[in-house]
Amino acid sequence: MTVKVKRIFHFHEGNANMKYLLGGKGANLAEMTNIGLPTPPGFTITTDVCREYYKCNGRLPEGLFDEVSSALKKLEQVKNQTFGDLENPLLVSVRSGSVASMPGMMDTILNLGLNDQTVKGLAKNAQDARFAYDCYRRLIQMFGNVVFGVESHSFEIKLHEIKMKNKYQHDSDIPAEDLQLLIEQFKQLIKYHANREFPQDVNVQLSLAIEAVFESWNNQRAKVYRKAYGIPSEQGTAVNIQSMVFGNLGEESGTGVLFTRDPSTGEANLFGEFLTNAQGEDVVAGVRTPIAIEFLKEQFPEIYDQLYKTAYLLENQYKDMQDIEFTIENNKLYILQTRNGKRTAQASVKIAVDLSKDGLITKKDALQRIEVNQLEQLFHRSIDDQNKLDVIAKGLPASSGAASGQVVFDPDTAQKLSNDGEKVILVRIETTPEDIHGVFAAEGVLTSRGGMTSHAAVVARGMGKPCVCGCNELEIDLKAKSFMVGDISVKEGDWISIDGSSGQVIRGKIKLKDPEISEELSTLLNWADEIRELKVYANADSGIDAKKAREFGAEGIGLCRTEHMFMSPSRLPIVQNMIMAQTFEERRIHLDRLLPWQQSDFEDLFYEMNGLPVTIRLLDPPLHEFLPKLEELLLQKQRVDLGVDKETNINELDSLINKVRNLHEMNPMLGQRGCRLGILFPEIYDMQIEAIFRAILSSLQKGIEVMPQLMIPLISDVNELKRLRELVNQVAKEILGEEIKYCNYEVGTMIEVPRAALTADEIAQYADFFSFGTNDLTQMTFGYSRDDAEGKFLDKYTEEKILENNPFEVLDQKGVGKLIQWSVEMGKTVKPNLKTGVCGEHGGNKESILFCQQIGLDYVSCSPYRIPLARIAAAQSAIEFN
Repeated sequence: MTVKVKRIFHFHEGNANMKYLLGGKGANLAEMTNIGLPTPPGFTITTDVCREYYKCNGRLPEGLFDEVSSALKKLEQVKNQTFGDLENPLLVSVRSGSVASMPGMMDTILNLGLNDQTVKGLAKNAQDARFAYDCYRRLIQMFGNVVFGVESHSFEIKLHEIKMKNKYQHDSDIPAEDLQLLIEQFKQLIKYHANREFPQDVNVQLSLAIEAVFESWNNQRAKVYRKAYGIPSEQGTAVNIQSMVFGNLGEESGTGVLFTRDPSTGEANLFGEFLTNAQGEDVVAGVRTPIAIEFLKEQFPEIYDQLYKTAYLLENQYKDMQDIEFTIENNKLYILQTRNGKRTAQASVKIAVDLSKDGLITKKDALQRIEVNQLEQLFHRSIDDQNKLDVIAKGLPASSGAASGQVVFDPDTAQKLSNDGEKVILVRIETTPEDIHGVFAAEGVLTSRGGMTSHAAVVARGMGKPCVCGCNELEIDLKAKSFMVGDISVKEGDWISIDGSSGQVIRGKIKLKDPEISEELSTLLNWADEIRELKVYANADSGIDAKKAREFGAEGIGLCRTEHMFMSPSRLPIVQNMIMAQTFEERRIHLDRLLPWQQSDFEDLFYEMNGLPVTIRLLDPPLHEFLPKLEELLLQKQRVDLGVDKETNINELDSLINKVRNLHEMNPMLGQRGCRLGILFPEIYDMQIEAIFRAILSSLQKGIEVMPQLMIPLISDVNELKRLRELVNQVAKEILGEEIKYCNYEVGTMIEVPRAALTADEIAQYADFFSFGTNDLTQMTFGYSRDDAEGKFLDKYTEEKILENNPFEVLDQKGVGKLIQWSVEMGKTVKPNLKTGVCGEHGGNKESILFCQQIGLDYVSCSPYRIPLARIAAAQSAIEFN
């Protein structure tokens, strides 16, 4: 006997804990129904069915529509209406509902159940023909776009034409007879573009709409969004079929979106917008610029009070800020949806801290609520007060932060220019979900229509990008690729700046300033420090970096890349002369010139990190990286030969060309670099080690507490580390003399070669610490050149699920992770107190930090601006594994 799996749940049969089966929207509709809120009745087709749909090669599973029809009959009884009835038709909305919130990424169809006959019954019952035909034209437009793939702008052009011809200012001004003409034009558009008739059979409408919602799970914008936010593709979407309520029944009706707190700042005030005589899509799509929610109090005072109580109830029910969609039908309130609201990182932190202080959630809950990757938003820059601003327009401050970029008017151009390294501002009349790739690529978004809850605003806030919406002063000409503000013309390619905190649009490029840590973030970080077990160090190459890192809570420096100290214009010529030297003596002369600079650099680090460990990696890259590229030198020689360049010394140029050719390697990453360089040219490492210990001595004499750690890069055999440790000890004795007893320096290595990981027990004999250089270890373990792999095939690999993640962004636990774990375990068999940590880019990645916690590393090291993120991720890891 086979057990029949339940595939459809009426709202009263579910609850908020069933979101993996009912999707977030369906689970919340069920919860609201059960706590007695005025939610229009309906039912949910589960996410299981979506997965089954794709297994059936894009067909509804056998028998499903019979179950839908049966559920529809129960809904008809509740509503006392009949689907497809000519006299009293039941209309429904068909909406997606993914497990994780993906606002605007999938499809919705409203007013389903209308045809040429049922629209007359709706008009008769409502005693309003204009309303009925307005619903019908909306259905045909949405159905044509979602089901048949007809571009929305094709319908918008027809709508615009009829408004212009008759001088109608708003959609709501179009009378019933003109709506009927528009409906016929819409039907012809579908027939022309899709070679299909708009279906008059309402059951065919419903079946096609359900299929279309399932199909939208894999549309391009949904896939882009899932990839950006790490949402598993196997989750699928539910389909919610809900009886319609109408906000477009006249001035006593309306629709809106309400947040229980300000999603930009986190302030505990109602925040939202509404429109009278409108349907929900009008608000979120930015078709009309809506009115702030506080004005609802004047127009519908009783409804406002009811909404206020509902907002309080739902926030306490879910213990989080809620994003609520509502409709008013003839002065009666209906709640259509609630979900945890998308918010900026600033708001996320404030809300989590405030909810904890109010006793709704614990400190651990507050930390777990934070999306670590989103916190990067807090370190976006704002406008420097010293700027003289040429403000040309002002819109709605939809998403905080500021940005400068070249104006572009379409998402494809934004993506192309961004890929080429250009900074762009995407300017649109309003954005649609199809623009998602352009929003990702842009520094910020500017729209002439739409409000604080429009698509552009919600998506930009989620990404942490500045956004200014509803800037009505902009007259955008997409054909000419320009916009006008009064008599000011701005063309594509011109620079503008936007301030998403004030809504200002500024002509030209402006200076931006670094962010500051808010009181709430400081509180949250203190809570994180109480809980986390991993130490958080910084990758810092200068005193300035070290100072910033300490401000952000770094507990030491886990990686100082000394090669970065050689790249300044004053030092690089000396480095190049050192490389060009033909003899040891000549090379030593140039190294002696570099030594005091290096010493000063290290003194700056010790000063800023007084009392904290400073890990200094000796020179790692191959020498050719400090020399000009061969192609550039050959072009210069050609100019000399042609007499164009008469100042260059041809003998010196030839000598430089020969040196570059001699240093050329087929695969530099695997060549003469790291410790190999120090063994072949010990005088280079000798100079660096001497500079380090001179800096230590000078710092000790100034009363600075130093905790130096010297790191030898690219060790693959224990004998390499043994020899170079002996060099360190020798120089330390020579420089420090008697002071050596006051300096407990450590010598360790960066494990970045698989053989080093596999022989970690041998290497640990001469190492005080292991620092895992996960960038190179990943390259060597996979056999990928990062620059080539990311540019050529890694995107394809992750899209097609050959690899779950880009291994340079998220640590590969199955391969690279096993090498790290093996190294730690084997190293500690020799030295139980061996210190271990990660200093590659993975040190600031949440998933990678979770792994570091799991295998018992001591620290992670990351860039200064990622330290707050790492502190919170480390706390989340401790909560998860304890």
